[in-house]
Formats: sequence, structure tokens, C-alpha cells
Amino acid sequence: MISLAQLHSQLGSDLRPAAGGQVAVRQISGVHISELDDPTPYLEGGELLLTTGIPVSGGDAKVQAYVRRLVERNIAALGLGLGAGVDDVPPALIAACASEGLELLVVPDGTPFMNVSRAYWDLVGREGQADLTASLGTQTALARAATQPDALPSVVKALAQALGGWVAYLPADNGAETLWPADNHTMVEQLRRETSRLDMAVTHSASTFQIHGTDVVEYPVLVGRRAVGFLAIGAGRKLTRADRQIIMTVCVLLSLKAAQQQESDATAAALRSAVTKLFLTGHVDAGRALAPDLGIGAPTGPVRVLVVSGETDAAAASAELESRLRAGTGWTGWPQAAGALRSCRLRHVAGGLSYYLLDAEHDDAGTSGNAAGATPADPTDVAAGTSGNVTAVLSRPMPLERVHDEAGQLAAMVRALEAGQIVEVPAGALDPRAQGWVAALRGYQRADLIGTVRAYLRHRGQWEGAARELGIHRNSLRHRMGIAAELLQADPDDPDVAANLWLALRWV
Repeated sequence: MISLAQLHSQLGSDLRPAAGGQVAVRQISGVHISELDDPTPYLEGGELLLTTGIPVSGGDAKVQAYVRRLVERNIAALGLGLGAGVDDVPPALIAACASEGLELLVVPDGTPFMNVSRAYWDLVGREGQADLTASLGTQTALARAATQPDALPSVVKALAQALGGWVAYLPADNGAETLWPADNHTMVEQLRRETSRLDMAVTHSASTFQIHGTDVVEYPVLVGRRAVGFLAIGAGRKLTRADRQIIMTVCVLLSLKAAQQQESDATAAALRSAVTKLFLTGHVDAGRALAPDLGIGAPTGPVRVLVVSGETDAAAASAELESRLRAGTGWTGWPQAAGALRSCRLRHVAGGLSYYLLDAEHDDAGTSGNAAGATPADPTDVAAGTSGNVTAVLSRPMPLERVHDEAGQLAAMVRALEAGQIVEVPAGALDPRAQGWVAALRGYQRADLIGTVRAYLRHRGQWEGAARELGIHRNSLRHRMGIAAELLQADPDDPDVAANLWLALRWV
């Protein structure tokens, strides 16, 4: 805002104190001209009021009442124009202004009030231009910081330096915060609690609260309608309009960076999914040839196939599985399972199931083959915030060339499990031919050979019991089993064939 001292400096002798001396350094909100006895209904407070003296031409009581009304309305100063209404400043007016503490200025004869108004607005324009220049300079610096490789720390630091306070960025997923000054960690937990208490992720509105007696302003950073983070500022002073414009600029910059990162992550996930699909469908050489061109580390050793159902969000499901494994509620035969899952970057979704190719030789202390070039996420315990309905089957170690042959069996297994179960298939559980046997039996249309063979194996080759369960004559059962043996090109009474066929049929 403009002060009386600035206006006096601009106008010189055209606006001078009535009693001489220095003009008070008092801010004014505008310049207003009125000859009304009571102009206060048309004033907001803070103005320099100009008059030719008509309202103060009268007795001392009238002058005193006039000045008192101006003071009660919080008028910044009274400017008396000489020559039109009065030639000299009335002593009663000087006394009344001195008594009430109202600054009294004089506009000499021959100086139009327009000069005073024009000088005021010239100063306003000049100050606004200076603010704009400073704001643009700061916003340019912020935009430049946003293009740096470490964009988030650079932007947070630039904003804190521009405001002369501290700034914190808190990701909405409870990830690591970004602070400036970097050692200002004492208030992070309180910031998170206030964010949660105010439901900022839901309301999408800015909030103000106090921490350690300091006012804190917090803004949500949105991508679409979803809050991806929160920007907290402690400036230690009242924020100006220019400050708030700079803060909103930072919110927009962070929003754009977050949207870009989401698009980049989605593209990378799609590329990894394409490579994973090649491995799952048996095109191993094509997958290995394509992976390096896409910046993806293909497995160099054996893998384990993890098939998951019940996923609504891949990140949440993976975190739930990892949490359950670390808590001992999953399989225990492979201690590195949780670490391999966290480092896994090869995932493909098909038929309502998610397929993960895990490095079977994963070492938590080292770098896994299929996570080359990837940075594992920080551990997150989300068991308390998930449904527990994620269901999974983990295969034994196998070369990539075997993945295509066993993926179908694993998918059938996970669909047969109850919600929330996690099962590890023991090493050597199924004959490699088992999937083909099941497919051959399923393909026969004239009778239910799947049910027939399952009943036959359940009764350990006893014709009477199996026929009774199926509700058919034992000769019909013999006929069906003969057809099944021809389709299998194997003897169902062979112990190895029977064992593997029984395990395969359990999941169908």
C-alpha cells in the first residue's frame, strides 16, 4: 500500500503538513473527495479525504464533531484545499485534529485535487509493477527449478527462500517428505496429523492451523480430482497476495510434475507388461530381445511365477502380500519372497489375474536380475488398511522357457482357492505333461471325462465306488476310462501318472 510520506514525497509542496514537520508514515487505501458534513457512509476507512473546507465552516462544536466522525471511521488523513472554501486553515480544525490524532494536510491554492489523486494512482501503478516484476522473477526461478532432475527439492527450496520461511511437501501416500530447511523434521508428524484431521485429501481445500505457535498454511496438490500431496508453508508473517500467487504457481508446477510422473509410470508399466506377456505366452527369445530396447532387465536365471487374484490396485495388493509374507501369514518355504515381490518389475494382467515373474535367486542384500535398473520402494506396512482378500499361488523355480507350460495350471489353482489364501506349489509337484492331460480330457465333448477320471482316482481305481459316485454302470465307467487313456496316451493306473493327474485335476 501507499503511505502518506510517499505521496508527500511525490507531490512536494502541493501536499504538506498543516502544522509543519514530517508527514506520518501512514498507509492509505485511496484518495476520496467530499464536501458532505458526514461523508463516512461512503468511506471504507484508510482513505486520504480531501475537502475545500465547506464541512468545517462553522463553530468549534461542528468542527469537533466532523473530525470525530472521521476518526471513528478510521480515516487516515484529512487534506484541506485552500482557495475555494477557505484561504487559511481554521485554528479550530487544527485543534480538533490534534486532539483526535487525525493527520491534517494542506493542498495549497492553485493545486487541483486531481493532482493528488493522479499522484496516488501513479504510485499504486508503480508499486504494482514492482510487485509484478518481483513475482515474475520468482515464478521464473520456480519454473526453472521445476525442470531440474531433482525438481521437487529444488522447487521446495526456491519457494522457502522466496517466502523467507520453511516449506514442506508431504506425499498423499505417506511417502518420504521433502523439506527446506532440510533439518526441519520436528513438525512433520504434526503436519500429517493435521492433514488427516482436516480430511484435506477429501475436501481439496487449503487450511490454516498453528504448530508451535506459528501459523501454517497447507494446500492440496491435485491431479484431476485426486490429492497426490500437500504443500505446507510457515512464513512467520502474514502472506501477501503476491505470496499466495507464488504458492499457487508452485502447486500448479507440482501438479504438472506429478501428472507427468504418473503418465511416465503408466507407460513404463505397459512396456513391462508387454515383455511379461511375451514370456507368459512362450515367446521367450522375443521377450529377451525386446527387453533391453525398452530399458527393462530381463531375468537371467530361474524365475518363480506368482499368480494373484483379488487385486483392485496393483500397488496396494503387492504391499498387502509383502506385509503378510513378512508377518509370517504367507508361505514360509522361500524367505526371500517378500523382497523379490517388492523388487519385481515384470507384471501382466489377463483374465482378472495378475502374473508376476519373480527372480528365484533374489537376494535381499543384492540386486535381482528382473529388477535391474529399478529402485525398490520403501517398505510399507499396509496390512491394517487392506481387505485381506488377495489370493495367490507361487510356483517352484523354473527357467523362463517353462513359464508358458505352467502358467495355465497356476491360474486354475488360484481360481480354486478360497479368498485370502496364499499357496506355494512344492518343487516337482506336477509332471510337465499334466496341463496337456487336463486339456485333452476337457476337450472331449461326449462325456464328462474330467469328472470321470477324478472320481476314478479318488477311489484309487475301484470301479464299484467310482461308478456309484458318478451314477453310471461300471461298464460305462470302463468305457470312459478307456477313452481317457487313449487321450492321455498314458496309463491312469501308473502311480506317477495318477499322482500328477490327481494334483492337476484338483484345481479344475
